[in-house]
Amino acid sequence: MSVVIRKKQLVVQEVFHEGGPVADVPRRIGAITLLMENPFAGKFVEDIQWFIEELKPPGLAAAQELLAALGDDPALVDGYGKGSITGEDGEVEHGALWHAPGGYAMRELLGNAKAIVPSSKKVGGPGCSIDIPITHCNACYVRSHFDSFEVTVADGPQKNEIAYILAMSCGPRVHARSGGLAVSDIKGEDGQR
Repeated sequence: MSVVIRKKQLVVQEVFHEGGPVADVPRRIGAITLLMENPFAGKFVEDIQWFIEELKPPGLAAAQELLAALGDDPALVDGYGKGSITGEDGEVEHGALWHAPGGYAMRELLGNAKAIVPSSKKVGGPGCSIDIPITHCNACYVRSHFDSFEVTVADGPQKNEIAYILAMSCGPRVHARSGGLAVSDIKGEDGQR
């Protein structure tokens, strides 16, 4: 079986300020959504892991497209996250199949980023929104990069679909000043600090 994509959505946002001074360089955040047919919709299927292999090529292509939209330079991207919304004839577990194909695609493109890719998933219908968590791609304890990016597709997912989502960010939150591990203090040993 091959992946059947009905729609792709790419959104890029620039944040210039959050009420304080305008940033010298705006923060860029982007998300790409692949709205595709759920091969397991409407029935319980025990063996679903084979679909992970099917998702790897579109996962890598989506990560490449998102990276290109953010400047096509892995050095610019320092945050990421992923998620899924499974249509109502499916299970949240169908969305969990995106963990490896989506996460490893971004990690590979960004030079084998060390931190785990944060994730959210849910079951919902057309127009359902989801907040994609974002953390620093090499050290998840960098507090200035804790964020989320809301994603909605107006007409999806339909009952028999899944929305698979990747998000990347360039830079910390504008006006980040809540303390914690600084980017300059990252050791890069374990993906945490």
